[in-house]
Amino acid sequence: MSISGGGVKKVLYTLATASKIGLLDSAKALSANNTCKACGLGMGGQLGGMTNELGEFPSVCNKSIQAQSTDIQAPIPSEIFNHTIEDLAELSANQLEHLGRLGRPIFKAKGQNTFTEIGWSEAIDRAVTAFANTKPDRTFFYSSGRSSNETGFSLQLLARLYGTNNVSNCSYYCHQATSEALESTIGTGTATVELDDLSKCDLFFLIGANPASNHPRLLHKLIEVRRRGGHVVVINPIKEAGLLRFAAPKMISSMIKGGDEVASHYLQPRIGTDIELLNAIAKAVDELGGINHKFIQDHTNGFTQFIKSIRAQNWDTLARTCGVSVAEINQVAKLYNKSRHVIFAWGMGMTHHLHGVTNIESISNLALMRGMVGKQSAGLLPLRGHSNVQGIGTIGVKPVLPAEVFHRLETELNVKLPIQPGMHTLASLDAAHAGHIDVAMMVGGNLLEASPDRAWTTQAFDRIATKIYLTTTLNRGHLLSKDSGEVIILPVCARDEEPEPTTQESMFNYVRLSDGGIQRIASVRSESTILADIGTKLLKHLPFDFEEFRGHQKIRQAISRVIPGMEDLADIDVAKREFHVRGRVLHSPDFKTPDKKANFVSVNATADDTQTSDFMLMSIRSEGQFNSIIYEEKDSYRGVDNRWTVLLNLQDALELGVSNGDLVDLTSSQGCMSKVTVQIFNIARGCAAAYYPEANVLTSRTSDPRSHTPAFKSIPIAIARS
Repeated sequence: MSISGGGVKKVLYTLATASKIGLLDSAKALSANNTCKACGLGMGGQLGGMTNELGEFPSVCNKSIQAQSTDIQAPIPSEIFNHTIEDLAELSANQLEHLGRLGRPIFKAKGQNTFTEIGWSEAIDRAVTAFANTKPDRTFFYSSGRSSNETGFSLQLLARLYGTNNVSNCSYYCHQATSEALESTIGTGTATVELDDLSKCDLFFLIGANPASNHPRLLHKLIEVRRRGGHVVVINPIKEAGLLRFAAPKMISSMIKGGDEVASHYLQPRIGTDIELLNAIAKAVDELGGINHKFIQDHTNGFTQFIKSIRAQNWDTLARTCGVSVAEINQVAKLYNKSRHVIFAWGMGMTHHLHGVTNIESISNLALMRGMVGKQSAGLLPLRGHSNVQGIGTIGVKPVLPAEVFHRLETELNVKLPIQPGMHTLASLDAAHAGHIDVAMMVGGNLLEASPDRAWTTQAFDRIATKIYLTTTLNRGHLLSKDSGEVIILPVCARDEEPEPTTQESMFNYVRLSDGGIQRIASVRSESTILADIGTKLLKHLPFDFEEFRGHQKIRQAISRVIPGMEDLADIDVAKREFHVRGRVLHSPDFKTPDKKANFVSVNATADDTQTSDFMLMSIRSEGQFNSIIYEEKDSYRGVDNRWTVLLNLQDALELGVSNGDLVDLTSSQGCMSKVTVQIFNIARGCAAAYYPEANVLTSRTSDPRSHTPAFKSIPIAIARS
C-alpha cells in the first residue's frame, strides 16, 4: 500500500501529542495570539494563534504541536544533574528533548564533568566576567531563527558595542545562498511574493524541498493550485510520498477522498546537477519560443550574454549529466511557456551545495526569462526553516551591516561601532579550532550538531574557554564537547511565555506580533532581559545605559528608526497592526538594484557527468523532526523506523549486492557511518540519503565561497557491506 502525506494518521498523531502535554495546555498555547514556533511559513499573531495572514482558520499542523510539546514540560529534576556529562551524552536527541525544560541556570567549571545548578546572579556575573577578561576579537555571537526580532537586535547590539562584528546566525547553514543570489539578481534577498499570491498562481515550481514534512501548511495551497487546473512541478532527487499525494487536514474533502495529487510533474535529477537541469529547461523555453522579450528589454540586464551561454550548451551533455530526459525537460518547458502566473519556491536542496548561490541565480534566470518576477501572483519564494530566521537577518544578526544601517545605528545611539570585518558562522568555528576564540554566546539552536565535520567541530567547541548558551532545553550539542572549558547554560522563556510582546517575520516578509504572557516556569527569563543584564554590567563606558534595551517597546522603536522597511514596528504593540516589510513584495518590476533593473547571470555547468565517487549523499530530515530537534525516531512518510538508515536506489542496491535491512558502511573523506541500515527507495541513480544531523560526521567543511554554506547535500561517499 502506498504512503501519502497528511491524512487521518497525522490528525491522530497530532491529537496524541496534544494529549501527552495536556489538551487544555495545548489549546491555550495554540489559541493564544502568538506566532507559531515552527517553520517560516508563519501563522498566529494578532489574528489568532491558528490563523494565517489571510485570515484562514485553522492554520495549524503537526509541526506546531511538536514545537509546543517540549515547551509545555516540567523542569528537569535537579537529580538529573548528579549524573556525569558522559552519562547524559548517552541519551538520544529525542530523549534529551523530552527530559524536561531547563528551569535554573546550570554551570560546568573547567575540568569538571557534571553540571551544577546556580543562581541567576552568579550566572550573569560569570558571563560578564568571561567577556570582560577577553578581547572582543576573540569572541563570537550566534543566534538561531527561533528568537524574536527584539532579542536579535539586542544580541547584535551587545556584540558591536562590546567591540566585535563576529555576529552570525543559522542562515549561513540554510538560506545564505538565497540572500547572496537574489541580492545580485533582483536587489533584495527575500521572497518577492506574499501568501495571497499562492492562491492565484497557475504553476508552482517546488525545487529541492519537502514541505510535506517541513512546511505542511504549504500543501493545502499546492492542492488548491491543482484543483483550479494549475500545475505543480517538483524537482527533487527523492520521490517523496507527501509530494505525490497529500490529505490536507484543513480540507475536509481532501481527507474524505484520502488525499489529493500534489505533483503534476516530478523530475528527479542527480544530486548536484540542478544547474544543468535548470539550464536545460531554459534552453527548451528559448527553443519553444517562450521568452518575454519586452519584459527583458525594459527591465533586465545581461540577457544577451546569458542566452548565448545557454544556446552554446549541449543537449545530450545536459540531459546525461542531470539524469532527466530531454522529453521530460521539454514537457515542463511547454507547461511553463503557457502558464501566466508562476511561482518558483526552493529549499535547502538548492542551497546546500558548493555552488548554492549559482543554483539560486539559475532559478532567478528561469523566472526572468518569462517576466515572472515583479508581477501579481508570480515570483520567487525561498522556503525558510525557522520561524524567525528571516527576521533575525533583517534586524542585523550578521557579520556585515548595510552601510545605511551601520550609520543610522551610530547616529541613533551616539556611539562608534567596530569597523573590522566580522566572521560568519563557519569562520567563527575555524577560529575556535585554531584556538583564537575564548568566549562564545549562542542564543538557541544546536550549533555543534548543526555544523559539518563532526569530529573537527567537536574539537573546535572544546577549545572555546567559555561557552554561554541561552536555551529552553538540553541538546546533544551541550554535551558532546569535553571538559576543557567552562559552560554556562541560561534557561529562557519560550515565545508564548515572554513577559512582553515580541515580533517575528515570516518567509513572506510579514511581521507578526506575539502577545506572550503564559507563565509555565517562574524561574526562567526572557532572552532580552538576560542580554540587558549582561550589557548593563559589561558596557559601563557607553554614553547611554544598556538597561534601556530591557524593554521590548524601546527595542522596537530603535529598530523602526534604524532598519529600512521596519518603520511600522514602532507602534505595533499599540496599533496591533501587523505588516509586510516595506519594499520587498514585488508586484511590479521595480527592482531594488541601483539601476532598477534585474540582472541575468550567465551560468555554466558545474557538475561532472563522469562522477568519480561511488555515490553522492544528501542529508535529509525526517517527518518526526524539525531542524536538529528530534521529536520521534521514526519517519512515517518514508517507512523508516531507524534514523541510522541510508536510502538507496533499487538498481544501485542490486549492484552493491544489498537489500532492505542489510547493513552497510558509508565513508567520506571526513568520516564513517558504520552498520547503517539499507532502505530501498525511489531516489535517482548514483544518489543516497541519510538523516541529519547524524550524517554530519560525513560532511566536509568545504563550502560555497560566496555564501559560506557547507555542502550538506552533496557529499561524495563510498558504500560497502558492513
